Amino acid sequence: MIKVRDGHLDTLGLLFARYKKPLFGFFYGMNRDEELSEDLVQNVFYRILKYRYLFRGDGDFRTWMFHIARNVNHDNFRKNKFRHKESIENWQERLGTDENRVTEYQKDEERQLLELAMHRLPEDKREILLLSKYQDKKYKEIGEILGCSEGAVKVKVFRALQELKAVYAELEKQF
Repeated sequence: MIKVRDGHLDTLGLLFARYKKPLFGFFYGMNRDEELSEDLVQNVFYRILKYRYLFRGDGDFRTWMFHIARNVNHDNFRKNKFRHKESIENWQERLGTDENRVTEYQKDEERQLLELAMHRLPEDKREILLLSKYQDKKYKEIGEILGCSEGAVKVKVFRALQELKAVYAELEKQF
């Protein structure tokens, strides 16, 4: 990133190749929309290019990048005034009635319930779980991204996990 900041813009392609999948996973986990997630990844790299002069190089690039990604995600929701909430009925419609899909659903029931439970969490709790559990970020790094202490992140992750367990248990009862 320091090379990009200093004007060697051709190295941005290397950063894109290296970080597009983790960013896509983060965005997809937040909004469940493949096309939107791809667009948001592009927006992150546009902002990296636009604000490259702000990267000081004294911290981890990934932390700086995910801070930008978080802002891109928030800006997108504010701009579109869009909150994505799906009901169980929508998930069932998506799965359909085809026997192969039913069999597939039965094999992946736990994963599906977990995804649905994650999606039912408030955005801030879903975001912190995605960063800590799916992106394998350290609590200190998440604290830098969110602008809070490492201890506060631990508490937030714990509370988010507790709520996820409760939502998951409730969904299990429904099925």
